[in-house]
Amino acid sequence: MAKKRPQTKAKQPQLKDGEIPVVGAREPCPCGSGRRYKACHGRAAAHAVTELVQRPFEGLPREGDWVALRELVPAATAELKLKESLPEGVPSVTLATVLPMAWPALRRDDGSVLIGLQNDTASGDISRDLADTLQRALTAQPGTPIQGRRAPADGPRLQELLDPEGAFEPVVHSGFEFWVPDAEHSTPEVAASLERANAAAIPTVKLSGVDAAYWCETPDKNHLRWVMPYPEEQLLDALARLHAAGRSSLGEGTRLVGSFRAHGLTVPVWDLPTGVTADDVEKPAAEFAERLATALAADTPLTPDERRARGGLTNRQVTLS
Repeated sequence: MAKKRPQTKAKQPQLKDGEIPVVGAREPCPCGSGRRYKACHGRAAAHAVTELVQRPFEGLPREGDWVALRELVPAATAELKLKESLPEGVPSVTLATVLPMAWPALRRDDGSVLIGLQNDTASGDISRDLADTLQRALTAQPGTPIQGRRAPADGPRLQELLDPEGAFEPVVHSGFEFWVPDAEHSTPEVAASLERANAAAIPTVKLSGVDAAYWCETPDKNHLRWVMPYPEEQLLDALARLHAAGRSSLGEGTRLVGSFRAHGLTVPVWDLPTGVTADDVEKPAAEFAERLATALAADTPLTPDERRARGGLTNRQVTLS
């Protein structure tokens, strides 16, 4: 039998890494290597979009409120200001904790854009995923919900799209009626989603005297959850100093019970008696903030009692992200 002649492949133009587009995992890599994308440049792209960003909201105005709206608050909105002018026909962009049907975003009939913050994301960088959703929503047809997808690894982050000087003022709502301008004429699917969401919403109030502190009401007891921007080790030392000195409460019947981590920040939690309202803790929270500032400035070694208090706080700490 005649020998088979070796086949030759035409050389493909070699592209630089920055020029290689994202394609399907099983498609040939656009770089021309002859390998599938997932086995070639897709490896680096997949790693880039799955690597966890510990503080995805760092650098945004009021980082603590971003974390709170992502993890703590059922129903809230905040107007977003972009660095660039809004496209024609887009009167506003609003961040929302949750949208109907768990949509990542919605372009309303009037052209305005709603972005959902509490959705699952496809990568380890929530900021990049939200920025990708925002960009697609700005160019979508009015009346169109935006579906989730994996953001390009080299796509922008929210920090690149939002005005760093723009105000970020969350408005906490008692329900999700902000979803639709006219709830009585919403579709049956949206109406049902609205009813379910309202039934599950925990009453929540944002304190006005301190940053990123949220009171909430539950059947057994109330709570204050306060997102704090300080380095974790320094904050735990300060809380331990106050706890050991009997100065960590927010008034009679209240108790600092621990903390949790969320998106790179630490969130101390207080148990409050059922009758204690958000208004009731406004003044105690402001006074605690002053005591905490003093404790944060202390640089002496922890005493044995303070170390024990710190161990107790650390043992009750959990991580949400």
